[in-house]
Amino acid sequence: MFALSARRAGALAAVLMLSATPAMASEAESAPGLLDPKVGLMFWTLLIFGLLLFVLAKFAFKPLFAAVEAREKALEDAIEGAKRDRAESEALLAQQRAQLEAARTEAQQIIADSRATAEKMRTDLIAQTKQQQEEMIEQARRAIDGEKAAAIADLRREAVDLAIAGASRVIEQNLDSAGNRQIVESFLASLDGKAAR
Repeated sequence: MFALSARRAGALAAVLMLSATPAMASEAESAPGLLDPKVGLMFWTLLIFGLLLFVLAKFAFKPLFAAVEAREKALEDAIEGAKRDRAESEALLAQQRAQLEAARTEAQQIIADSRATAEKMRTDLIAQTKQQQEEMIEQARRAIDGEKAAAIADLRREAVDLAIAGASRVIEQNLDSAGNRQIVESFLASLDGKAAR
């Protein structure tokens, strides 16, 4: 909006120079030269400058320099504090990373230990189950053998009773039952001895 093209700026500068030239010419004729030395003006200018410099040096420069130095010191302290904080945060970050890595290693160790413990428990349970199965089979065998022996003993008693009853009818004579039982049991025992051979 305010930007002028180069062509318009050049035309505006030309118009201003043409209009200012007559005014400058009339001023130059009536005004003294700018480079003409005026001692009175130079004295008062130097005196005022010296006084101003003295007052500024006495009252303004010391507080200004002190404020600037304090600001520089505060900035340096802030930079040093930031460096210390950064170093501390880097140390803490490194420590946290080390702790995280240690935790990962520990977790992996715990997982490995858990797997080993689970495998050991599984193996122990399988072995225990097999042992219990074998014990149960052995107990069943013993029970079967016991039942078998009891059944054989019952069969023997019945066979003895039947043999005695049959022999008493055959002989028509009743022998005493304890003696008869002993004779038959010895006979059956001799039969068991022959069968075992």
